[in-house]
Amino acid sequence: MSNIDKDKIQKAVKMLLEAIGEDPEREGLVDTPKRVANMYEELTGGYYDDEKVHLSKTFDVNAGELVIEKDITFSSMCEHHLMPFFGKISIAYIPSDKVVGLSKLARTVEVFARRLQLQERLTDQIADAIANNLNAKGVLVLCEAEHTCMTARGVRKVGSKTLTYAVRGDINESAKNAILSLIRQ
Repeated sequence: MSNIDKDKIQKAVKMLLEAIGEDPEREGLVDTPKRVANMYEELTGGYYDDEKVHLSKTFDVNAGELVIEKDITFSSMCEHHLMPFFGKISIAYIPSDKVVGLSKLARTVEVFARRLQLQERLTDQIADAIANNLNAKGVLVLCEAEHTCMTARGVRKVGSKTLTYAVRGDINESAKNAILSLIRQ
């Protein structure tokens, strides 16, 4: 599944527990290093997955002006604080002659979300993957996320959200505004 070094993670978690004054051998914490190692294997599984695999299952189409899959939920880990951020991603693309199965768009989101990330990079990576692998005429990806590094610590602004979007290919300003309006409905 992955090349993650679970032993190293377990040692680091044990050291972290000791550093904050906890006893890693106490009943409630004795299995915590193992649980955290398993969690990181799951949360970073995108490093060991390939979007090309998911986006290679396509179907021929004769016509199609626009495909939108909206509100794909995701969670990821902020690379600055190793804290979660989560939200929704919407993908719109103008197919050339092929479309991809809708579940494959959600799987593509997971490939990139399951890595240490920045929201801006996540949005760009998804747009690039759709544009390049589907040879789409145009792509727009909108990401709306809440970052726990802002809500659970630091400025503690619960409910604040960050919006990012990326556009690739043949989507002019008018088309972009129309797509964003459809996504927001």
